[in-house]
Amino acid sequence: MSEDIDVAHAYSKGSTIFMGVEMLVSSGALVPRPETELLGSTAVDILRQMKLPAPRVVDMCCGAGNLACGIGHHVATAQVWASDLTDSCVEVARRNVSHHGLANRVSVMQGDLFEPLSALVSPGSIDVVVCNPPYISDKRLEGDRSHLITLEPREAFAAGPYGIAIHMRVVKDAHRYLRPGGALLFEVGLGQERQVAGLFERSRSYDGVRTVSNRAGEARVVLGYAKPRI
Repeated sequence: MSEDIDVAHAYSKGSTIFMGVEMLVSSGALVPRPETELLGSTAVDILRQMKLPAPRVVDMCCGAGNLACGIGHHVATAQVWASDLTDSCVEVARRNVSHHGLANRVSVMQGDLFEPLSALVSPGSIDVVVCNPPYISDKRLEGDRSHLITLEPREAFAAGPYGIAIHMRVVKDAHRYLRPGGALLFEVGLGQERQVAGLFERSRSYDGVRTVSNRAGEARVVLGYAKPRI
């Protein structure tokens, strides 16, 4: 079955399963993908290893809110702030928060990356930032990946000339909000892991940079841990 057929089916049904729970979907927001579950499960594993009584999480570029809700569901004490730029994503993410009864622990904000969180989240207070950003280059969206934007919004995929425009900004901006030792985790496209790991390393703000691979041996998550601010 092609990706387009899956997307059409999910939109028709109005929901999909992500991290073992039902997520509502609607046009204008990316349908959660099975491959993104690796990002969610890795974040859950790290949060459990931290053994914090009330971990604080940011889901940046939250889309339908699937990571925010999935993490909130599996880590019962987590406080999560989710952020996205578009009206349609924020609307469906808030519907999912309500659908799962998480309104007391998951908040959805609208704005450009961390900007809407700046008045709500103190610098150095976040334990984990997860981000599934757009990661397809503009050229590929006009070529072999053009089918992706037949049903879903272009802004969910387009990531500048090299496919890492949002990764670049988040690597820089997340460090302000992460506590020392807090983790930043990205989903990456196939073959992008070295580029994104290089962003972490060149920033000189993160330690322990590593990749996480799926069952097929493909690196789909890159993460690092925030160094103390100087």
